[in-house]
Amino acid sequence: MSTIAFHKHSARKGRSWGQIFLHLVFILLCLCYVLPLMLVFSVALSDGLTLSNSGFTIFPVNPSLDTYRAIFRKPDQILNAYGVTIVFTVLTTIGALLFQSTCAYALSRREFKLRMPITFFLFFTTLFSGGMVPSYILICSYLHLNNTIWVYIIPALVSVWNIIVLRTNFQTIPDSLVEAAIVDGAGEWRICFTIMIPLCAPALAAIGFLTFIGKWNDWMTTDIYVRDMNLYSLQYLLQRLLDEVEYAQQLASEGVVGMDTLDVPSESFRFAMATVAMGPMIFVFPFFQKYFAKGLTLGAVKG
Repeated sequence: MSTIAFHKHSARKGRSWGQIFLHLVFILLCLCYVLPLMLVFSVALSDGLTLSNSGFTIFPVNPSLDTYRAIFRKPDQILNAYGVTIVFTVLTTIGALLFQSTCAYALSRREFKLRMPITFFLFFTTLFSGGMVPSYILICSYLHLNNTIWVYIIPALVSVWNIIVLRTNFQTIPDSLVEAAIVDGAGEWRICFTIMIPLCAPALAAIGFLTFIGKWNDWMTTDIYVRDMNLYSLQYLLQRLLDEVEYAQQLASEGVVGMDTLDVPSESFRFAMATVAMGPMIFVFPFFQKYFAKGLTLGAVKG
Protein backbone atom coordinates (compact mmCIF):
# COMPACT_ATOMS: atom_id res chain seq x y z
CA MET A 1 0.00 0.00 0.00
CA SER A 2 2.81 2.40 0.80
CA THR A 3 4.34 1.84 -2.66
CA ILE A 4 0.99 2.53 -4.38
CA ALA A 5 0.49 5.67 -2.27
CA PHE A 6 4.01 6.85 -3.15
CA HIS A 7 3.35 6.41 -6.87
CA LYS A 8 0.04 8.27 -6.59
CA HIS A 9 1.74 11.09 -4.71
CA SER A 10 4.49 11.27 -7.37
CA ALA A 11 1.90 11.31 -10.18
CA ARG A 12 -0.04 14.14 -8.49
CA LYS A 13 3.19 16.07 -7.95
CA GLY A 14 4.16 15.59 -11.60
CA ARG A 15 0.75 16.81 -12.76
CA SER A 16 0.96 19.85 -10.47
CA TRP A 17 4.36 20.84 -11.89
CA GLY A 18 3.03 20.30 -15.39
CA GLN A 19 0.02 22.53 -14.68
CA ILE A 20 2.27 25.22 -13.24
CA PHE A 21 4.41 25.12 -16.39
CA LEU A 22 1.33 25.36 -18.64
CA HIS A 23 -0.01 28.28 -16.58
CA LEU A 24 3.31 30.11 -16.92
CA VAL A 25 3.35 29.51 -20.68
CA PHE A 26 -0.18 30.85 -21.10
CA ILE A 27 0.55 33.84 -18.85
CA LEU A 28 3.53 34.71 -21.06
CA LEU A 29 1.36 34.33 -24.17
CA CYS A 30 -1.27 36.62 -22.65
CA LEU A 31 1.40 39.21 -21.86
CA CYS A 32 2.56 39.07 -25.48
CA TYR A 33 -0.92 40.28 -26.48
CA VAL A 34 -1.75 42.55 -23.53
CA LEU A 35 1.51 44.52 -23.31
CA PRO A 36 1.44 45.78 -26.94
CA LEU A 37 -2.17 46.83 -26.43
CA MET A 38 -1.22 48.71 -23.25
CA LEU A 39 1.65 50.33 -25.15
CA VAL A 40 -0.74 51.55 -27.85
CA PHE A 41 -3.07 53.19 -25.31
CA SER A 42 -0.11 54.59 -23.36
CA VAL A 43 1.48 56.28 -26.38
CA ALA A 44 -1.91 57.60 -27.51
CA LEU A 45 -2.49 59.23 -24.11
CA SER A 46 1.06 60.50 -23.54
CA ASP A 47 2.00 64.13 -23.89
CA GLY A 48 3.94 64.91 -27.07
CA LEU A 49 6.99 66.45 -25.39
CA THR A 50 7.17 63.69 -22.79
CA LEU A 51 6.92 61.08 -25.53
CA SER A 52 9.78 62.61 -27.51
CA ASN A 53 11.99 62.83 -24.42
CA SER A 54 11.26 59.58 -22.57
CA GLY A 55 10.22 57.30 -25.43
CA PHE A 56 7.52 54.65 -25.31
CA THR A 57 6.34 53.42 -21.91
CA ILE A 58 3.74 50.92 -20.78
CA PHE A 59 1.98 53.51 -18.64
CA PRO A 60 1.30 57.06 -19.90
CA VAL A 61 3.38 59.88 -18.48
CA ASN A 62 1.71 63.29 -18.25
CA PRO A 63 -1.49 62.03 -19.87
CA SER A 64 -2.95 64.30 -22.50
CA LEU A 65 -5.97 64.16 -24.80
CA ASP A 66 -4.47 66.44 -27.45
CA THR A 67 -4.25 63.65 -30.02
CA TYR A 68 -7.89 62.69 -29.57
CA ARG A 69 -8.93 66.33 -29.79
CA ALA A 70 -7.04 66.56 -33.09
CA ILE A 71 -8.73 63.42 -34.42
CA PHE A 72 -12.21 64.60 -33.41
CA ARG A 73 -11.74 68.21 -34.43
CA LYS A 74 -14.37 67.41 -37.08
CA PRO A 75 -16.63 65.00 -35.19
CA ASP A 76 -19.32 64.94 -37.90
CA GLN A 77 -16.84 63.55 -40.39
CA ILE A 78 -15.58 60.86 -38.01
CA LEU A 79 -19.09 59.84 -36.94
CA ASN A 80 -20.22 59.67 -40.58
CA ALA A 81 -17.25 57.42 -41.41
CA TYR A 82 -18.12 55.25 -38.41
CA GLY A 83 -21.72 54.96 -39.61
CA VAL A 84 -20.74 54.10 -43.19
CA THR A 85 -18.21 51.51 -42.01
CA ILE A 86 -20.68 49.88 -39.61
CA VAL A 87 -23.40 49.72 -42.27
CA PHE A 88 -21.35 48.08 -45.02
CA THR A 89 -19.49 45.84 -42.57
CA VAL A 90 -22.69 44.43 -41.06
CA LEU A 91 -24.46 44.08 -44.41
CA THR A 92 -21.44 42.41 -46.00
CA THR A 93 -21.07 39.97 -43.13
CA ILE A 94 -24.74 38.97 -43.15
CA GLY A 95 -24.94 38.77 -46.95
CA ALA A 96 -21.69 36.82 -47.24
CA LEU A 97 -22.81 34.25 -44.67
CA LEU A 98 -26.15 33.87 -46.44
CA PHE A 99 -24.75 33.44 -49.96
CA GLN A 100 -21.77 31.31 -48.98
CA SER A 101 -23.70 28.97 -46.68
CA THR A 102 -26.46 28.29 -49.23
CA CYS A 103 -23.91 27.74 -52.00
CA ALA A 104 -21.87 25.43 -49.77
CA TYR A 105 -25.00 23.47 -48.83
CA ALA A 106 -25.86 22.88 -52.50
CA LEU A 107 -22.31 21.75 -53.27
CA SER A 108 -22.33 19.37 -50.30
CA ARG A 109 -25.40 17.46 -51.53
CA ARG A 110 -24.41 14.35 -53.48
CA GLU A 111 -27.74 14.45 -55.32
CA PHE A 112 -26.78 17.73 -57.00
CA LYS A 113 -25.55 16.68 -60.46
CA LEU A 114 -23.59 19.88 -61.17
CA ARG A 115 -21.76 19.67 -57.85
CA MET A 116 -18.35 18.72 -59.25
CA PRO A 117 -18.30 21.10 -62.29
CA ILE A 118 -19.30 24.10 -60.15
CA THR A 119 -16.79 23.17 -57.47
CA PHE A 120 -14.04 22.96 -60.09
CA PHE A 121 -15.12 26.29 -61.59
CA LEU A 122 -14.99 27.99 -58.18
CA PHE A 123 -11.64 26.42 -57.38
CA PHE A 124 -10.25 27.48 -60.76
CA THR A 125 -10.96 31.13 -59.93
CA THR A 126 -8.59 30.86 -56.96
CA LEU A 127 -5.69 29.93 -59.26
CA PHE A 128 -6.03 32.84 -61.71
CA SER A 129 -7.23 36.40 -61.28
CA GLY A 130 -8.28 38.97 -63.85
CA GLY A 131 -6.28 41.65 -62.04
CA MET A 132 -7.05 45.10 -60.75
CA VAL A 133 -7.61 46.84 -64.10
CA PRO A 134 -10.36 44.45 -65.34
CA SER A 135 -11.95 44.58 -61.89
CA TYR A 136 -11.94 48.37 -61.98
CA ILE A 137 -13.48 48.43 -65.47
CA LEU A 138 -16.16 45.90 -64.46
CA ILE A 139 -17.12 47.69 -61.27
CA CYS A 140 -17.02 51.24 -62.64
CA SER A 141 -18.00 50.97 -66.31
CA TYR A 142 -20.43 48.05 -66.31
CA LEU A 143 -21.82 47.66 -62.79
CA HIS A 144 -21.54 51.39 -61.95
CA LEU A 145 -20.87 50.66 -58.30
CA ASN A 146 -18.23 53.35 -57.81
CA ASN A 147 -19.17 56.15 -55.42
CA THR A 148 -21.93 54.01 -53.94
CA ILE A 149 -22.03 52.04 -50.73
CA TRP A 150 -22.68 48.87 -52.76
CA VAL A 151 -19.07 48.86 -53.94
CA TYR A 152 -18.14 47.79 -50.41
CA ILE A 153 -20.78 45.06 -50.23
CA ILE A 154 -21.44 43.28 -53.53
CA PRO A 155 -17.84 42.35 -54.54
CA ALA A 156 -17.23 40.87 -51.08
CA LEU A 157 -20.30 38.65 -50.84
CA VAL A 158 -18.59 35.51 -52.16
CA SER A 159 -15.34 33.92 -51.03
CA VAL A 160 -14.41 30.61 -52.64
CA TRP A 161 -12.24 29.61 -49.69
CA ASN A 162 -15.11 30.13 -47.25
CA ILE A 163 -17.48 28.17 -49.50
CA ILE A 164 -15.07 25.22 -49.57
CA VAL A 165 -14.66 25.32 -45.78
CA LEU A 166 -18.43 25.42 -45.23
CA ARG A 167 -19.01 22.67 -47.79
CA THR A 168 -16.54 20.47 -45.94
CA ASN A 169 -18.36 21.18 -42.66
CA PHE A 170 -21.71 20.29 -44.19
CA GLN A 171 -20.27 17.02 -45.48
CA THR A 172 -19.32 16.00 -41.92
CA ILE A 173 -22.99 15.98 -40.90
CA PRO A 174 -24.48 12.45 -41.13
CA ASP A 175 -26.72 11.83 -44.14
CA SER A 176 -29.24 10.14 -41.86
CA LEU A 177 -30.30 13.54 -40.47
CA VAL A 178 -31.06 14.84 -43.96
CA GLU A 179 -32.83 11.61 -44.94
CA ALA A 180 -34.97 11.75 -41.80
CA ALA A 181 -35.92 15.36 -42.55
CA ILE A 182 -36.87 14.45 -46.13
CA VAL A 183 -39.05 11.60 -44.85
CA ASP A 184 -40.80 14.09 -42.55
CA GLY A 185 -41.55 16.28 -45.57
CA ALA A 186 -38.90 18.98 -45.15
CA GLY A 187 -37.74 20.80 -48.28
CA GLU A 188 -34.22 21.84 -49.18
CA TRP A 189 -34.56 25.35 -47.75
CA ARG A 190 -35.85 24.05 -44.45
CA ILE A 191 -33.12 21.42 -44.23
CA CYS A 192 -30.50 24.05 -44.95
CA PHE A 193 -31.66 26.67 -42.45
CA THR A 194 -33.05 24.50 -39.64
CA ILE A 195 -30.64 21.54 -39.64
CA MET A 196 -27.41 22.12 -41.52
CA ILE A 197 -26.64 25.73 -40.68
CA PRO A 198 -27.33 25.43 -36.90
CA LEU A 199 -25.07 22.36 -36.72
CA CYS A 200 -22.26 24.34 -38.40
CA ALA A 201 -22.62 27.41 -36.18
CA PRO A 202 -18.94 27.37 -35.04
CA ALA A 203 -17.63 27.47 -38.61
CA LEU A 204 -20.15 30.16 -39.58
CA ALA A 205 -19.18 32.24 -36.54
CA ALA A 206 -15.49 31.98 -37.38
CA ILE A 207 -16.06 32.93 -41.02
CA GLY A 208 -18.41 35.73 -39.99
CA PHE A 209 -15.85 37.15 -37.60
CA LEU A 210 -13.07 37.05 -40.18
CA THR A 211 -15.35 38.71 -42.74
CA PHE A 212 -16.31 41.37 -40.22
CA ILE A 213 -12.67 42.12 -39.42
CA GLY A 214 -11.70 42.21 -43.09
CA LYS A 215 -14.42 44.70 -44.02
CA TRP A 216 -13.87 46.83 -40.94
CA ASN A 217 -10.22 47.27 -41.91
CA ASP A 218 -11.02 47.87 -45.57
CA TRP A 219 -9.49 51.11 -46.84
CA MET A 220 -8.32 50.12 -50.33
CA THR A 221 -11.87 49.98 -51.70
CA THR A 222 -12.34 53.61 -50.71
CA ASP A 223 -9.00 54.58 -52.17
CA ILE A 224 -9.78 53.01 -55.56
CA TYR A 225 -13.52 53.41 -56.09
CA VAL A 226 -14.87 56.17 -53.82
CA ARG A 227 -14.49 59.94 -54.27
CA ASP A 228 -17.52 61.05 -52.28
CA MET A 229 -16.37 62.13 -48.78
CA ASN A 230 -19.71 61.05 -47.32
CA LEU A 231 -18.87 57.44 -48.27
CA TYR A 232 -15.33 57.33 -46.84
CA SER A 233 -14.62 54.33 -44.66
CA LEU A 234 -13.22 54.90 -41.18
CA GLN A 235 -9.81 53.41 -41.97
CA TYR A 236 -9.36 55.55 -45.07
CA LEU A 237 -10.45 58.73 -43.27
CA LEU A 238 -8.02 58.10 -40.40
CA GLN A 239 -5.22 57.55 -42.90
CA ARG A 240 -6.11 60.85 -44.57
CA LEU A 241 -5.98 62.63 -41.21
CA LEU A 242 -2.56 61.12 -40.49
CA ASP A 243 -1.25 62.27 -43.85
CA GLU A 244 -2.52 65.79 -43.15
CA VAL A 245 -0.77 65.91 -39.77
CA GLU A 246 2.51 64.63 -41.19
CA TYR A 247 2.31 67.14 -44.06
CA ALA A 248 1.62 70.01 -41.64
CA GLN A 249 4.57 68.93 -39.51
CA GLN A 250 6.80 68.89 -42.56
CA LEU A 251 5.73 72.42 -43.49
CA ALA A 252 6.28 73.58 -39.93
CA SER A 253 9.77 72.09 -39.80
CA GLU A 254 10.61 73.93 -43.01
CA GLY A 255 9.31 77.21 -41.60
CA VAL A 256 6.43 77.47 -44.05
CA VAL A 257 3.75 77.52 -41.31
CA GLY A 258 3.74 78.27 -37.60
CA MET A 259 5.12 75.90 -35.02
CA ASP A 260 1.73 75.36 -33.42
CA THR A 261 1.09 72.57 -35.92
CA LEU A 262 3.72 70.51 -34.12
CA ASP A 263 1.64 70.32 -30.92
CA VAL A 264 0.39 66.87 -31.94
CA PRO A 265 3.24 64.44 -32.74
CA SER A 266 2.63 62.00 -35.54
CA GLU A 267 3.57 58.97 -33.40
CA SER A 268 0.96 59.60 -30.71
CA PHE A 269 -1.52 60.56 -33.45
CA ARG A 270 -0.91 57.25 -35.21
CA PHE A 271 -1.42 55.24 -32.02
CA ALA A 272 -4.53 57.23 -31.11
CA MET A 273 -6.00 56.44 -34.51
CA ALA A 274 -5.31 52.75 -33.86
CA THR A 275 -7.35 52.91 -30.64
CA VAL A 276 -10.21 54.68 -32.42
CA ALA A 277 -10.25 52.07 -35.18
CA MET A 278 -9.93 49.03 -32.91
CA GLY A 279 -12.58 50.10 -30.40
CA PRO A 280 -15.57 48.16 -31.77
CA MET A 281 -13.45 45.06 -32.39
CA ILE A 282 -12.65 44.79 -28.69
CA PHE A 283 -16.36 44.50 -27.92
CA VAL A 284 -17.23 42.23 -30.86
CA PHE A 285 -14.50 39.60 -30.38
CA PRO A 286 -15.73 38.14 -27.03
CA PHE A 287 -19.03 37.13 -28.65
CA PHE A 288 -17.17 35.04 -31.26
CA GLN A 289 -14.34 33.76 -29.07
CA LYS A 290 -15.96 30.47 -28.03
CA TYR A 291 -16.63 29.59 -31.69
CA PHE A 292 -13.42 30.90 -33.20
CA ALA A 293 -10.89 28.13 -32.50
CA LYS A 294 -13.41 25.33 -32.99
CA GLY A 295 -14.71 26.77 -36.24
CA LEU A 296 -11.26 27.05 -37.78
CA THR A 297 -10.48 23.37 -37.18
CA LEU A 298 -13.78 21.83 -38.27
CA GLY A 299 -12.95 22.29 -41.94
CA ALA A 300 -10.01 19.89 -41.68
CA VAL A 301 -12.07 16.93 -40.44
CA LYS A 302 -13.11 15.66 -43.84
CA GLY A 303 -11.79 16.46 -47.33
